[in-house]
Amino acid sequence: MFKGKEYIYEVYKEKSFSKAAQNLYISQPALSASIKKIEKRLGCCIFDRSSNPVQLTEAGTEYVKSIEKIMDIENRFENYLSNLNQLKTGRLSIGASNVFASFILPAIITKFTNKYPSIKVNLVEANSAHLEDQLFSGALDFVIDNYPLNELIYEKHLFCSECLILAVPQEFSSNCLAQEYQLTIDDIRQGMHLKPATKPVPLSLFTNDPFICLRAGNDTRMRTDKIFQEQGITPKIILELDQLATAYNVSCYGMAITIISDTLAQKANDSSNMLYYKINSTHTFRSVFFYNKQNKYITKAMEEFIKIAQNTDGKHH
Repeated sequence: MFKGKEYIYEVYKEKSFSKAAQNLYISQPALSASIKKIEKRLGCCIFDRSSNPVQLTEAGTEYVKSIEKIMDIENRFENYLSNLNQLKTGRLSIGASNVFASFILPAIITKFTNKYPSIKVNLVEANSAHLEDQLFSGALDFVIDNYPLNELIYEKHLFCSECLILAVPQEFSSNCLAQEYQLTIDDIRQGMHLKPATKPVPLSLFTNDPFICLRAGNDTRMRTDKIFQEQGITPKIILELDQLATAYNVSCYGMAITIISDTLAQKANDSSNMLYYKINSTHTFRSVFFYNKQNKYITKAMEEFIKIAQNTDGKHH
C-alpha cells in the first residue's frame, strides 16, 4: 500500500510535480505515471491537480500522515540499530551453575557493565540440564559450563581449564598418613597441584573416611566415580548434593572429604580448616567453555562479552 511513498511525499513537500521530479532525479512524466499507479491501487486521488500549487485531497492528507508515521518508525528503528551496533542499548542473558555464577561471572559481568552500562545483563543460575534447555530454546545467549555440550548444536569458546583435587578437613586423622602429599590453599592458588614434581596422593589412605559427592549425572560426579574405579576404591558416601560449592562448604565444617575443582578452591573464601591433595587421573582435567547455539545471530554485545571474558583471569588458560 505504501510502495512508492517517497514519490508522494516529495510532491507533497514541494507542492510541485516538476520540482519533486528534479529532486528524485526522474522525469516528470515518469513521476506522474508512478503516482497515478499508486492512486489507482488505492482507489482514490491523493493530489488535487486542479489547484496551484498542488494540494492534498482528504484521502491524500491521511495517506501523508501515515507516511510520516512510517518514516518515524523507520528512523527510530535505524537509530535503534545504530545504538545496538554501538552497544548503547541491548540485553544479554547468561546461564551458569552455582560455582560459576558465584565465583567467576561477577568479575566478568562487572567489567562488561562498566564498559557498556546501557546493556542489560541477565544472569540465570541453574543446573546443567536446565541451562542447556534454555540455551537451545534461545532464552539464553550463553551458558558457561564444564559439562561438554553437543558441538553439532552449540558453538564453544574456551574460557579456562580446571583440575579436580581432594579436599580434606584438617582434623581427619588420615592426614597424618598423607603428610608428604599435603597442599595448602596457597599452594593450590600457586598451581602447585599442576606441577609434575608434586606427588599425587593414594586415595586408599582415605578409605575409612566419609565422603560427600554430587548426585549422579553431574560431570564432577561422573569423573569422581571414574577416579574411584581407577584406584579400586569404594568410598563411604554419606551425603549427595546438587552443588559443588555446597559440598565444599559442608566439608569445610569437618563433616566429610570431597572432591572439588581448583576453580572453586581458588575463588572461594579462605578456609584454614582444609588440606588439599593432587589426584593421579586424567579424569581430573576438564575445560570450561562459554556455549552459544550454532547459527544463532551473534550480536555485538555477545562478541564483546566473550572478548572481555577471555581476557579475564579464569585461571589456567
